[in-house]
Amino acid sequence: MHHPPLPLTRDLVLIGGGHTHALLLRKWGMNPLPGARVTVINPGPTAPYSGMLPGFVAGHYARQDLNIDLVKLARFAGARIILGAVSGIDPDRREVHVPDRPPVAFDVASVNVGITSDMPALPGFDQHAVPAKPLGPFAAKWAEYLEGSGDATVAVIGSGVAGAELIMAMAFALRTKGRTAHLTLIDNARALTATHPKSARTIRKAMADLGIEVIEQASVSHIAKDHVALQDGRQIAASFVTGAAGAKPYDWIANTGLDLQDGFIRVDGRLQSSDPAIFAAGDCAHLTENPRPKAGVYAVREAPVLYQNLRAALGSDAMRRYEPQKDYLKLISLGGKSALGERLGTSFSGPLMWKWKNHIDQSFMDKFRNLPQMKPPALPRHHAAGLTEALGDNPMCGGCGAKVGRGALQSALADLPAPVRADVTPLPGDDAALLQTGGARQVMTSDHLRGFVDDPTLMTRIAAVHALGDIWAMGARPQAATATIILPRMSPTLQRRTMAEIMATASDVIRDAGAEIVGGHSSMGDEMTIGFTLTGLCDADPITLTGARLGDALILTKPLGSGVLMAAEMAGAAKGEWVAAALAHMVQPQGRTSEILAGAHAMTDVTGFGLAGHLLGMTEASGCGAALDLEAVPVMDGARELAAQGIRSTLFEDNRAITPELPTGGKADLLYDPQTAGGLLAAVPADQGQMICEALRKVGYPAVIIGHMTDAPGLRVQT
Repeated sequence: MHHPPLPLTRDLVLIGGGHTHALLLRKWGMNPLPGARVTVINPGPTAPYSGMLPGFVAGHYARQDLNIDLVKLARFAGARIILGAVSGIDPDRREVHVPDRPPVAFDVASVNVGITSDMPALPGFDQHAVPAKPLGPFAAKWAEYLEGSGDATVAVIGSGVAGAELIMAMAFALRTKGRTAHLTLIDNARALTATHPKSARTIRKAMADLGIEVIEQASVSHIAKDHVALQDGRQIAASFVTGAAGAKPYDWIANTGLDLQDGFIRVDGRLQSSDPAIFAAGDCAHLTENPRPKAGVYAVREAPVLYQNLRAALGSDAMRRYEPQKDYLKLISLGGKSALGERLGTSFSGPLMWKWKNHIDQSFMDKFRNLPQMKPPALPRHHAAGLTEALGDNPMCGGCGAKVGRGALQSALADLPAPVRADVTPLPGDDAALLQTGGARQVMTSDHLRGFVDDPTLMTRIAAVHALGDIWAMGARPQAATATIILPRMSPTLQRRTMAEIMATASDVIRDAGAEIVGGHSSMGDEMTIGFTLTGLCDADPITLTGARLGDALILTKPLGSGVLMAAEMAGAAKGEWVAAALAHMVQPQGRTSEILAGAHAMTDVTGFGLAGHLLGMTEASGCGAALDLEAVPVMDGARELAAQGIRSTLFEDNRAITPELPTGGKADLLYDPQTAGGLLAAVPADQGQMICEALRKVGYPAVIIGHMTDAPGLRVQT
């Protein structure tokens, strides 16, 4: 008897990828709550660990050492991830708002977004300085400045512990680079008042040893291109200015209707806000029963309490209270590989304390670098022959990686009778047909995708762009579409929420393409599948696989690699930023591309059969061959690295068998990689190729010439 997956009944939405939520997701992955659909929303695919920021600035760590990969973590936890910045919460409607997508509904929500900086409020800060948070822009600007030459002048505004750590790290890095530097720490009050006097003396000595000038009780008037102006008239030379002061909550929190304390969400001992369905943790929360300073140690220790209380709010477990410790070990970097440790008024400093800090930091990050390997269920002891081979070593891919192989498809279609209707013309080698409707030339096609991301909105956008690819490849104008939706088992409430996301997104994409959604069909199943049947109108004969001519230049409009990247993502082996970049390529529509390529002799979209398979189809239909310049073929970030590790999409071997004469290994393996919502492949007159590519690049498509048509049949690769 078939045992389908348990239905989804409740939505848990985690807003922000802070330390508390990161630890919670790890714990959830090891012990999920059946029936709960978990969503994590974060502006980017990674979340930086702030404890290692001074070490990165000083040069002790690489940038990637600080990243918690939320894409990998979400996959491990069985959660969908939405990459976007939250703009608001509507507690009455139980919705989270993220720009450029439908609202995300929740039954229970938790906020762990950290804090931001109000440094940009200083006159000139936006134009001539960079806040220390968020880390991404700061890291890029600092790396660029550090690699410069000549004398360095640096100013850090804010002389708390964070500001002191930052400027000592900068001083050490510049000294290591051999650059003469003048660094100034500026504050409108007395520096380091939050630390014990002995610790403050140690930090001041460390700053003095690094040549840092400390200016206290001085207010900043404005920031200029080459200096910081103080209100007393002094001008502090500074070609790089940052700020570690002015921490404040995100503006959108003020409009949630929740009870706030100085803009931070007030929570009780259970980490619940004034709305019992909304929790908060970390720096964005104010602990009403036991107020504490903003510090990462509290966020970390809130994680197990939040995990249990969210499960309780979803209908399982009992609530527990969070009791924060009264004091904690403060570890402060002193620039080089030396640190100060302070607790209960006692402090120690030196290399040994840095080793201890590094051990704590690396142990924390190792929780996310080395996620537990959850073993799949064992096969039954008795099973039919071939089952192990059919399953393979990796889970079945989604998207075009789950497509039926070309050989099986061709053999199934070979015996179908030819159309007898005079108004229906199958197009050679295409999964589409030309219909004569009155005096109009109409093309029709259908495509659907097995879900490979758990976000219905993102999966719908990809599926719609993918299905539209056939219409665009024929040079047609999209006209109408019907949707075919299979949802995983879920409660009626979650069905309504999910269908609302899917249909709103589908309508946006299809309408932006110039067509309309006119209906569809939906059902329930074991997993999500989204597809579209589309019609398009042609002003001239459709562009097909036939028509390519000797000497034509071959243009590809998107890079290869989505198959291997999505296979790696499913296995937890792809970096989050690689996955995010691949998804951005997949959701890029190609209507404008189709218009620019309207004069192509032949055209197709590169999808399930890979570049080699689809190009072979073009050469066979056109009666000629093709030569590929392997080095010119664009590939997505991370694709070559993952292919070199032996990661393959489910369809790879079938695609490889289509063109056994071509080379394998290295970049050549990506020629057989199945693409989802891949680029257009067009054969154009050779003397127009560069001009067309320039026109495509001007409107945002990374188009390149990757080869040319030849008189020798088949394909060959130039390396």
